[in-house]
Amino acid sequence: MSLRVIPLTDPDRRPASFRLAWLAADGDGVPLGSAFLRVHTQPGQDHLAELDLTVHPAERRKGAGSALLEHALAAARDEARRAVTASAGADSPGQAFLAAKGARKVLTLVFARLGLDEADMTAVAEAAGHPHPGYRLTSWTGTVPGDLAQSYADSRRAMDDMPMDDTDYGTVVWDVERVREAAAAVEKRGELLHTVAAVAEDDGSIVGFTELVVAGNGEGDGQHYGTAVLPEHRGHGLGVWMKAEAIRQARGTHPRLGGLLTDTAESNGYMRAVNDRFGYRETHREVTYQFDLGAG
Repeated sequence: MSLRVIPLTDPDRRPASFRLAWLAADGDGVPLGSAFLRVHTQPGQDHLAELDLTVHPAERRKGAGSALLEHALAAARDEARRAVTASAGADSPGQAFLAAKGARKVLTLVFARLGLDEADMTAVAEAAGHPHPGYRLTSWTGTVPGDLAQSYADSRRAMDDMPMDDTDYGTVVWDVERVREAAAAVEKRGELLHTVAAVAEDDGSIVGFTELVVAGNGEGDGQHYGTAVLPEHRGHGLGVWMKAEAIRQARGTHPRLGGLLTDTAESNGYMRAVNDRFGYRETHREVTYQFDLGAG
């Protein structure tokens, strides 16, 4: 079969990354598959690219996936990336393809859902209302208020040691500008970003946070974006406290919301225990593979 790989122009350029794209087509121009390579540019992650490669099920095993992968890895080397990651469903054809192409498995994510109609909201309310001496909770929707912006940006380092197993993920460097850009991106998609944060009473600084994104109409399922506590403030149950308050607020603010989705590294026992406590049920697993290019 005649096969062409066509570079595409992708307008999706972000402050922290840009994206390269290719289309695989047969001799008649019929699309067979596509590949998108997200190239990170911010300090801390400027060695990394993330690949999203898809081939139509009816067109697999005809060379389209291999050709797209070859172009994407060549582009990553041209951009001096040392690592390219790609994810697929556990035990899927995509996982078999990545393994066969020499990538190494570096991470397993566990996806789970809390159905809000089935949730024990009494237990959630009790956990949210449990006092934590020396701390208080605050929350906002959209962009962080100006008086909390710097403290919130500083608190983002709580994610630096999140379990990523063997992934060469690097470190996301946050400042106030990037925090605001992230919130603006959610708003641009027509979604609502809800944040609950833990504040230390002694100095008023944010020491932990949890984020939840909900569709603008308040329907469907919300998506947890991250829950983290600064290392020096761990061990006080703040993660459970914040997540309980986020669930409580989501139920009260969006009564038509169906459920809440989350994904957690298989090795992150603490966060998985928090999810289990509130009744999140595993839906599926996803594996991440990494191509080590030796550049960067």
